Amino acid sequence: MTFPIRCFIAFAASFLFSMIIAPLTIKIMKKLKAGQVILGYVEQHSKKEGTPTMGGFIFIVPVAAVALSAGYGKLTLVAVLLMLGYGLLGFLDDFIKIRTHDNLGLKPYQKIIGQLGLAVIAAVFVYKNPVTGSTINLPFSGRTADLSWGIIPFTIFVYLATTNAVNLTDGLDGLAGTVSLIYFVGFFFIALAETAGLSSSGNVMNAGEVSGMAVLSACLTGSLAAFLWFNFNPAKIMMGDTGSLALGSAVATVAVFTGNPFSIAISGIMFVVSCISVIVQVICFKLTKKRVFLMAPYHHHLEKKGIPEWNVVCRYAIITLLFSSLSLVSRV
Repeated sequence: MTFPIRCFIAFAASFLFSMIIAPLTIKIMKKLKAGQVILGYVEQHSKKEGTPTMGGFIFIVPVAAVALSAGYGKLTLVAVLLMLGYGLLGFLDDFIKIRTHDNLGLKPYQKIIGQLGLAVIAAVFVYKNPVTGSTINLPFSGRTADLSWGIIPFTIFVYLATTNAVNLTDGLDGLAGTVSLIYFVGFFFIALAETAGLSSSGNVMNAGEVSGMAVLSACLTGSLAAFLWFNFNPAKIMMGDTGSLALGSAVATVAVFTGNPFSIAISGIMFVVSCISVIVQVICFKLTKKRVFLMAPYHHHLEKKGIPEWNVVCRYAIITLLFSSLSLVSRV
């Protein structure tokens, strides 16, 4: 079986698996009354109160099962474990929100400690694993940089920033899922290119490990396509922090494990926009008592200006597609 066919099978299997368990997940969440709690000041979303949440299980379970069934190396195994770890942290956050009927969940310091602990594990693995190591690619230059032990704090930062950025982007029906799907399509081709480069240089063992990131990206693309079937506006289920934190982990992992962490800022430009808009809003309000945006993250600003949810999602998707293409070009 050729590698492209294996990737297609992983994509198709993940899609079908997710399509099968999605209705069951929705039914279970409704029965458990695991409904989304909406913040009072997001009046446009008041009608979404009670929509089933923790829909992240729809793509987390199939991706983990199919990726590990497709034949895996250490990179794939650790990538899946990290996704499950962040998903568990998100589940605890969602569970507390549902149990207490508010939108606070875990205390900020509790969530940061959990995210930091998992990021440290990822960073130490990257530093010690000979496939990943401390060398990263520099976009648009064709060069690499060896960060030595500095790869550990750098990787920790990447995971913390990315998981929180994806979490912030999950604010409209279909938004985080659509942006992530396009992102993983782009990284599927990046992983293929990295695999081809390693194979041509005779490094077959490392090529086999990195190819696992292409398979993982294919799995994520398939499962997210199925999830979006039920998550587009009006959403029948939301991914919750269970899904957004797991997704954020995967977004960081496919980039870090292929040696392209800077490409997150290109392919994942809309994640960056979400994160920066919140930082700018908070800093400006604390300093001047004035707001730059009607509401942060930026997608809520657009919503406040009267732009429909589906339109915002389309705009984010188009921009992500353009920048994902740019990310591929940056490797030349």
